[in-house]
Amino acid sequence: MKTNETDNGWVITIIGRSEVDSALGAVLSLIKEHGLEFDKIELLSGAQVPSLKRGEAYACAEIHCHANEVDENALRAECRKLTEDRDKDIVVQRLSEQLRPRKMFFFDMDSTLIQGETIDELAKMAGVGDQVKAVTAAAMRGELAFPESFRHRVALLKGLPEERVLESLERIPLMEGSERLFRTLRHRGIRTGVLSGGFTFFGDHLQRKLGVDFVHANVLDVADGAVTGAVPTRIVDGAFKAELIQEIAAREGVSLAQVVAVGDGANDLPMLRLAGLGVAFHAKPVVRAEAKAAMSHVGLDGLLYLLGIPDWEWM
Repeated sequence: MKTNETDNGWVITIIGRSEVDSALGAVLSLIKEHGLEFDKIELLSGAQVPSLKRGEAYACAEIHCHANEVDENALRAECRKLTEDRDKDIVVQRLSEQLRPRKMFFFDMDSTLIQGETIDELAKMAGVGDQVKAVTAAAMRGELAFPESFRHRVALLKGLPEERVLESLERIPLMEGSERLFRTLRHRGIRTGVLSGGFTFFGDHLQRKLGVDFVHANVLDVADGAVTGAVPTRIVDGAFKAELIQEIAAREGVSLAQVVAVGDGANDLPMLRLAGLGVAFHAKPVVRAEAKAAMSHVGLDGLLYLLGIPDWEWM
């Protein structure tokens, strides 16, 4: 492809649980309204994929188009509205961005790599579930500062036996598609990291299970066989996640443009803004509204479509 075609090119990816035909016409009309010229449609799904079981397969189509000038914010906003109306994920990228080699993925953990919030599960065990869950929800919506809310929630866990803490490793399942995503990334030599406001004991568990390269999370302080309720180290909040993503990428010789960051809460926004591709995954409204890309209808493996990887190349 010629350089100017890449510079002026756009890719709109439509992903769904079944067919995406119902959204194709709407997106084609939308690109025409925004002055883009249609080039082609490519399908990234539909082959028999050994790793996909019956009922797990998705549908994905890319619309390729081009224009010299595009109101990117307006185009993304209208595609977000279509996403809500059509129950499909619709992601807008510059062609040059999609073709850029991705070298590292960074993930939030709770409600991103796993299907729940670790601290909420621990709180249920400690008998303070409702109190902690309410604070967690407010923090994820951006209504409370994360460090203060975190200290408050951890204090409520004081006295929880350590053996009960470890039970949560089996009680909170992995996010759909996570194992397939990590196998494929590893096969392609893409490194992975977890930057989490959750706890190291669960992050270490995921590191062993998924083969994560880097894990940074909060230490759950335990003494004499029980949770102390104290927070002994610096809290991994949004600002710390932003520092870590820059520090690790620089140390590994990877530019931020080659980084993908994935998260669901307000404290993930700093790293989503820094990454070349920031994805709001099953995220809160404030996060979906700001992130470059948002996915809410499929599993984590659907992220591979955003890199232009068809599902017959998944591991």
